[in-house]
Amino acid sequence: MTHTLFQQTTIPTERFTLRPLRTSDQGLIEVYGGDARVAKMTAEIPHPLPPGATAAYIARVTQPDSDEVVWAMDASGTGLSELVGLISLKQMDRKQAEISYWVAPVAWNTGLASEAVSTLVEANPLDNDTLFASVFQDNPASGRVLTHAGFAYIGPAEAFSVARNTTVATWTYHRNMRSA
Repeated sequence: MTHTLFQQTTIPTERFTLRPLRTSDQGLIEVYGGDARVAKMTAEIPHPLPPGATAAYIARVTQPDSDEVVWAMDASGTGLSELVGLISLKQMDRKQAEISYWVAPVAWNTGLASEAVSTLVEANPLDNDTLFASVFQDNPASGRVLTHAGFAYIGPAEAFSVARNTTVATWTYHRNMRSA
């Protein structure tokens, strides 16, 4: 599935803006995404970040035929950085997508992740019928972000973490977008 016909827009929240990713975000993605505390809570971010990994990621997800749409959490209007995290929707089949996100440690415990997830769910920019998400079981705060946004727990699973170089126990969630 691709979002070829999808025109990504900026989505305002109360405290920041979800905006399309841009090449100039590379440095802050490397700083925050390259932090072991962030990388080890994701499945896909390697740690340490190899040279060129961030540039390749930005190039891949900003292509018109990418199956993933990524927004930067831009808090520059409130005096924070122009990138304090990323949130994405990865298209699946049957009008389904997987939502994933990470927040820079400087913005942890501020509610930014909850605000970003809730805003993206409410906007439903890809017109999905169902959203899925999974979080590592040693990151219960991310589970609370999802339940706060109306996601229901499905059950346990496992995912490989590149940064940890091992399989990690996860909790899986879903949200029916049509009954909301």
